[in-house]
Amino acid sequence: MACPPFSFTRSLLVGSLVVVALVLLSQRAEAARAFFVFGDSLVDNGNNNYLVTTARADSPPYGIDYPTHGATGRFSNGLNIADIISEKLGSESTLPILSPQLTGEKLLVGATFASAGVGVLNDTGLQFLNTLRIYRQFELFELYQQRLSALIGAEAAQQRVNQALYLIVLGGNDFVNNYFLPYSIRPAQLDLNNYANLVVSEYRKELLRLYDLGARRVMVTGTGPLGCVPSELAQRSLNGQCATEPARAARIFNPLLEEMLQGLNSELGSDVFVSSNTGEMQNDFIHEPQAYGFVTSKVACCGQGPYNGLGVCNVLSNLCPNRDIYAFWDAFHPSERANRIIVDQMMTASTKYMNPMNLSTILAMDSTV
Repeated sequence: MACPPFSFTRSLLVGSLVVVALVLLSQRAEAARAFFVFGDSLVDNGNNNYLVTTARADSPPYGIDYPTHGATGRFSNGLNIADIISEKLGSESTLPILSPQLTGEKLLVGATFASAGVGVLNDTGLQFLNTLRIYRQFELFELYQQRLSALIGAEAAQQRVNQALYLIVLGGNDFVNNYFLPYSIRPAQLDLNNYANLVVSEYRKELLRLYDLGARRVMVTGTGPLGCVPSELAQRSLNGQCATEPARAARIFNPLLEEMLQGLNSELGSDVFVSSNTGEMQNDFIHEPQAYGFVTSKVACCGQGPYNGLGVCNVLSNLCPNRDIYAFWDAFHPSERANRIIVDQMMTASTKYMNPMNLSTILAMDSTV
């Protein structure tokens, strides 16, 4: 029998390689759960590096304890909360949605859409110029899904999106970078209670939008301890105690948020949204730092002025030699070690911190689906 023409053999070989590649991609898609991250600087891992904005962390000493010992755009000395959750998932960290490296198999891991400076409200963080406001983060998520569909097919992409884990971190900037700004018009429009209700009402709409885009398991954090961060201590505290009004804002907002999430789950008939009370988690080590191995929860590791809480962390700032014994890395953001404590709580905590279930329960439940 005559041998098939070389062109036919080559076509057969190429076709076989394509089939093998698609099978391998499908196996990779099933092997590890995707992770999608939305929100602000607490989980931005470099999107703002690609934007014309003043809200950025792409220069030293940011990233001093990151594996590469270089600034990545994370507002941390090392890893942020989302990175550490990725570790718990047994996965590599997600890439920023704006990163040119986010192609091919990297798309299967998920993506981070978060952008420093943004809030629930669109007028939050305007002073930072160009950021990915939450509506834009969702638009980019739609475009991401198109890219994923082109890679693994529409049905597999939809399944991967539905089965993914989601984290959204918003709310803090709506107070510290909006309501409490000295030039803000918001206090003249609404008192603190009504403003917090407005933010929660808008947040509800955004979470429903995320649900419409395919999210079925979403961890939603409340605000951190707004009055206790070094920035607020430096500007508003006379005796080192947490600043009264920002602390009150967190006490108003977080219960409203949890109540709203419970209502959404009832409406949807499923525990889609999980309330993660990270503010209460941080309060534990803020009020008893020594019990968690910190020497201070008032003074930031990197900064200047009272409590190292004024301005931004830069190469001219005071810099502590041991970041592990500081609860705060800079004027606003926890250190990597503090982030690890928070994620450990997210994994194992009772409903006081994680309602209606903790992350370990989520992973165990969803692994059987």
